[in-house]
Amino acid sequence: MIDMSAFKEFRAGLALLRGGDAASAMPHLRTAYDQEPDNPYYMSYLGLAVAAADQRWAEAEKLCQSAMRMNRRQAQLYLNLAEVYVAADRRQAAADILARGLHYSPHDVRIRMALDRLAIRRRPLLSFLPRGHIINRSLGMIRHQAMQVFASF
Repeated sequence: MIDMSAFKEFRAGLALLRGGDAASAMPHLRTAYDQEPDNPYYMSYLGLAVAAADQRWAEAEKLCQSAMRMNRRQAQLYLNLAEVYVAADRRQAAADILARGLHYSPHDVRIRMALDRLAIRRRPLLSFLPRGHIINRSLGMIRHQAMQVFASF
């Protein structure tokens, strides 16, 4: 059964968090989490607010990871943890967690989009040609294949 007062607090905190006011969202999210500590969404969004408002990365990571362990098939929980990692300037960890989320939710467009935003692209091989030019694209594919072959040694 859903506790309506906790849900109302969560909705109020979520609205503030999405509006960019993480500090004001934290008390609402903390209240919702205290009332229903087994709700992975309340836990995950509280972690996101802790990261955004106070930059307490370890606490935020712990909350988000605990929420993720409670419900591995929910893409939003992976997205929240990835957002915490990006805020903590841990882009590789964010990409890794999104890749894991893609394993559990292979058709989730939000995870794919977030992973694309994190992609670190190499510079075009021929800088005087546009990135999308057929020569740059072909050389880039050859470079990618060569790097995968050399990485296996």
